[in-house]
Amino acid sequence: MASFWCGTASEFLQTPPAKITGTLAVAQIRHFRLNEAQQLRAWEATITMLQLALRALPEAAGWHVLLEYPMLRLGHRPDVILLTGRAILVLEIKAGATAHTLADRRQVEDYAIDLHDFHAGSRANPIVPILVAEHATVRQESLPLPLCHGVTPPLDASAQTLSALLQELDRHFAQVAKPLDAAAWLDAPYRPVPTIVDAACMLYAKHGVAEIRAARSDADNLHATTDAILMEIARARADGQRLILFVTGIPGAGKTLCGLNTIFGSDHAGRGTYLTGNPTLVHVLREALTRDAVAFGAKRGDASRKMTSAIQALPKFRDHYVANETHAPAECIVVIDEAQRCWSAAWAMAKTRDKAVRLTRSEPAHLLETMQRHNGFCAVVCLVGGGQEIHAGEGGLAEWGDALREAAANGIAWRVRAAPDLLSTTDPRQRLGDLPDLRVVAALHLNVSLRQIRSTAATAWVDQVLAGDADAAAAIAMETGTLPFLLTRDASLMRSWLRMHARGLRRTGLLASSGGARLRAEGLGAELPHMDASAVAHWFLDRFPHDVRASDALEVVATEFSCQGLELDYVGLCWDADLIREPGRMDWRVRSFRGTDWQICRQAEAIANQINTYRVLLTRARYETVIFVPFGDAGDRTRTPAAYDAIAGFLRSCGARALDDAPAPDDRAETERLLV
Repeated sequence: MASFWCGTASEFLQTPPAKITGTLAVAQIRHFRLNEAQQLRAWEATITMLQLALRALPEAAGWHVLLEYPMLRLGHRPDVILLTGRAILVLEIKAGATAHTLADRRQVEDYAIDLHDFHAGSRANPIVPILVAEHATVRQESLPLPLCHGVTPPLDASAQTLSALLQELDRHFAQVAKPLDAAAWLDAPYRPVPTIVDAACMLYAKHGVAEIRAARSDADNLHATTDAILMEIARARADGQRLILFVTGIPGAGKTLCGLNTIFGSDHAGRGTYLTGNPTLVHVLREALTRDAVAFGAKRGDASRKMTSAIQALPKFRDHYVANETHAPAECIVVIDEAQRCWSAAWAMAKTRDKAVRLTRSEPAHLLETMQRHNGFCAVVCLVGGGQEIHAGEGGLAEWGDALREAAANGIAWRVRAAPDLLSTTDPRQRLGDLPDLRVVAALHLNVSLRQIRSTAATAWVDQVLAGDADAAAAIAMETGTLPFLLTRDASLMRSWLRMHARGLRRTGLLASSGGARLRAEGLGAELPHMDASAVAHWFLDRFPHDVRASDALEVVATEFSCQGLELDYVGLCWDADLIREPGRMDWRVRSFRGTDWQICRQAEAIANQINTYRVLLTRARYETVIFVPFGDAGDRTRTPAAYDAIAGFLRSCGARALDDAPAPDDRAETERLLV
């Protein structure tokens, strides 16, 4: 998407501010939400400040000026991008401000990092984030190292010092950076990979998935899958038929994004709901959408009520319609997150035996019966993630197959469309079986991870590690070159590395298995309560040091129940002795802590779920995962050094890099970044 205004510095100086402001206002209305008087005043101040600064720089006549370049979040755009002869300057201008704040520095630094990661024309030249507080007093500071490319630490400026800073930067990079072709930069693709939270906000604002471009050309099937879902829904609607879709994908491939687009980003918005049994996902998405709506003028109560209907907890939806068996849902389209995790009939009856609403069938059977109350068209979109089962009682796709055959036996027809891998699986729990009107649609499978920004091989590596195949994992690591998994035995080193690398608004956090009972001996016993909506929202959405409850305070550990379906930019994964290696065994040994010691797990479902727990934890990072394996304590039988040494040794043999060997972040003062 092009910037709201673009031209050379000479053209910018010759254009009246009122004309530029008018152009910006028209773009704001066309692409985003309606502009306000406050925004117009901010633009006027920005244009005036920038024109004054550039008039004092004759050498800047050939620079290009971009105003309001749309980036990752709607409504969040850098005020100015300057394409100089050799560098890219990203300016955030705070009109009327008298001080530079940490939040504002993080904001402009994040814009710069975003350009470096996702804009194809921004990887060969230095990118300099500049925070301009109009009336601030700017202390004398040295310029960053004259890098030939990459993102420098943010610099401070005021209206008075901006011109001198721009002039000094132009000289600073003259010798080290290669010439910047502005025309090529403007033509280069910008393909951001948003977080799930950012994507939800974008889609809710009526921007379809087509505007959320993948950072790699090999991820085009995200758009093919989205198109296939909407096409099948449109056909079923036209024919007045019931439709069920089974969409599969590897972890981080964009299943949630496709589901959110079905509800928010299409013509069906307002007539569907996103159902998930994951309480953390419900809490975080609802709160993020509510905050976003409030930021654009909505009343919090009104916004919160809208989000409650758009994203619903599957158990509450299920129980409401089981208790009110004659009511048809208001929504004719439902998206079911992690549909393979729905309860089997036996588990559903056992878990609700003493509840106010008792289930008499499997969750899939109850959900299909609920949607069958519609006369004519309705659609169920089942999002299916392989290897994500972490609870007992999860029936898999076989329960959906049984429910559909039962419906057919009762004369209720469903048009079934499924990804091809569901028919070829050898796992009986994930086999749909023979169904009437079942058709395979290849586009319903997502096979490229979008979450892992720096490596397409991360998911394959995790699969081989958890399969216990060190040789295969090491081969993937060697072929990949720089594997996004690092290993350390030092928790303090892990925390320091995470804080140094999580620049701008990139998030970091600590994860651990809920079965990691002995991590408390390492000071990692505080777990995020995943059923607590407030605690979860603070952990995933707020920032440290302003809020010590935030994930990047690195104090509270989130378990698989808290993080499944969500993501962080940088992860500190704390590995305990609930999943260990033993001499002479090729597979992992699963243990649970009972009373005063570890017990070996022997049930196949419990073993599979625990291995899947580590699959969830290992696939949460968008950039790097630092795996911390403790040394243990020879005097504590629950923390034997040999058990932890075997884990660390195996991960090293799989190709995990030692944290000590990882490159240092860009040169800057960490204490200054956090405390100023």
